[in-house]
Amino acid sequence: MYGIKKGAKSKRLRHTHVISKQGFRFFPSDEELVVHFLYCKAAHLPCQPDIIPTLDLYHCDPWELNGKALQGDNKWYFFTRRTEHRVSADGYWTPIGDDEPVTSRNANVGLKKTLVYYMGEPPVGIKTNWIMHEYHLLDTNACTSSSNSTRRSSKKSGQQRFDANKWAICRVFDTSSGSQTSLNDEGMELSCLDEVFLSLDDYDEVSFPN
Repeated sequence: MYGIKKGAKSKRLRHTHVISKQGFRFFPSDEELVVHFLYCKAAHLPCQPDIIPTLDLYHCDPWELNGKALQGDNKWYFFTRRTEHRVSADGYWTPIGDDEPVTSRNANVGLKKTLVYYMGEPPVGIKTNWIMHEYHLLDTNACTSSSNSTRRSSKKSGQQRFDANKWAICRVFDTSSGSQTSLNDEGMELSCLDEVFLSLDDYDEVSFPN
């Protein structure tokens, strides 16, 4: 297990990317992806932990994400610019079903769009097992109750710029690899941020194996 020295809050957050590699699973909820990561990206605020890279999704195929995107539980996470042109080198992404609301403290803060990857050229491509969850923000005021601290930081730094419609955060996985977790199992899991912050509060010293 890993702990942290008391009184080192800012320092411990910078180490969370190391902790996640040393035994912690990156298992974020939809709410955490939108409120703790995507909101900060859109508001030009530092993400804590700063571990999710920014990629041009539509310049690479999903099986090329390994080593480029952040991987957790056979799922890949990254930021990308929003676009309706979801065509890659060897195929394209097509939305399926209806967009799902992402809520935080009983308020809608974002939407989750589900897409499936097809090999070939539209509209006659071959459907694959690759799925993408693409998250984007709703009205900027919707995140107020969940992001008061980040808003205060933005005001203190003089930053008022907010790119709500510019960025998306994506989760990509291959259903044939067994990476998709059932809803029941997902409800039983602590999210990645829960695990990190619980562990930081429980121990006084940082201890890493040799």
